Amino acid sequence: MAQITYREAMSRALREALKDERVFIMGEDIGSYGGAYAVTKGFLEEYGGERIRETPISESVISGAGAGAAIAGLRPIVELMTINFSFLAMDQIINHAAKVRYMSGGQLTCPLIVRTVTGGGASVGATHSQSLEGWFASVPGLRVVVPSTPYDALGLFRSSLQQEDPVIFVEHALLYSSRGEVPDEQYVVPFGKADIKRIGTDVTIVAYARMSMVAMRAAEDLESRGISAEVIDLRTLSPLDGDTVAESVRKTNHAVVVEETWYTGGFGATVVGLIQERAFDYLNAPVARVAGSEVPMPYSRYLEQASIPNENRIIQAVESTLGR
Repeated sequence: MAQITYREAMSRALREALKDERVFIMGEDIGSYGGAYAVTKGFLEEYGGERIRETPISESVISGAGAGAAIAGLRPIVELMTINFSFLAMDQIINHAAKVRYMSGGQLTCPLIVRTVTGGGASVGATHSQSLEGWFASVPGLRVVVPSTPYDALGLFRSSLQQEDPVIFVEHALLYSSRGEVPDEQYVVPFGKADIKRIGTDVTIVAYARMSMVAMRAAEDLESRGISAEVIDLRTLSPLDGDTVAESVRKTNHAVVVEETWYTGGFGATVVGLIQERAFDYLNAPVARVAGSEVPMPYSRYLEQASIPNENRIIQAVESTLGR
C-alpha cells in the first residue's frame, strides 16, 4: 500500500467524486488559489469553472445554494474554510438541509456534503480554532464524520457520497501533512463503525480526529509503564458506534474519553453517558474525561498548547483511573 498524506487522500476523494457529473465543488478560494489547505490545488484548471465554483465570502449563501442544488437533484460538495464560519450558515444547514427529508415525508432529499476544518494548534486565535463538530452531531438528520487518518478520510468520503442526507465532513487542520497507508484498490469505510486502533486490556481510551493520534502516542508511553491501553477512534459522531465502545469497556473495566473541545457541553459527555448506560456494571472506576480548557483559544502558541489535551494529560487521567 502506498503512503500518502491526509491532504492527498482528500484530493483523491474529491477527484473520484467529480467523476459523477452531478457533483460540483463550491467554496471560498478553492479555485485559482487551490484551497486554503491546498486540497483543491489544480482542480480549476482540470475541471473548469462549472465544476469548481469560486464563491463570495458568504457562508450562508454557499450553504444555502448547496442545499438547494442538492434538493434539486445535484450532489454538491460545499467547502467552509473553517468550522468556525459555520455559525453564519446554521439556518441553512440545521433548519433546511437537515430537516427537508423529514418534513417532506421523504419526498425530498438533500445529498449535500459540507467539508470543513476543525481544531486548534495553528496559532490562529480564538475565532478560528474551535472544535464544533459535536454541536452538529446533536442535530437529527445530519451525519458527522471525523476521520483521523488518510485511510479513513478517503474511505469515509466514499461513504459520504452514497448518502441521501447531508454530511458534515470534518477535517482537522493539523492532520493534512500526516501520512498513512492507503490501498490502491477500492474500499469504503462505513458510517457508524468505530476503529480499534490499538488493542489493550487495562483501559479503553475513546477519541476522534486528531485526539485519536494523540491517544495512540499516549498508549505507547503507557505500555512502557506496564499499562495496556485500547484506543478506539470513533470515526463518525453521527451515527455513533456504541457497540464497539461498550464491548471494549466491558473487557478493560476502565475508560477515558478524550476530545479537543471544551469540557462543558462536549461530545465526550455523550460517550460517557453511553458507557454508563451500557457498561456500568463492568466499570471498576468512574469514567474519566480529558478535554480542552474552558477558555477561548489563546493566540499565544505556549498558552494554546496548554489549552489542548496532550499525551501527558491522557497518561495522568489513565493512571488516576487505574489508581496508579
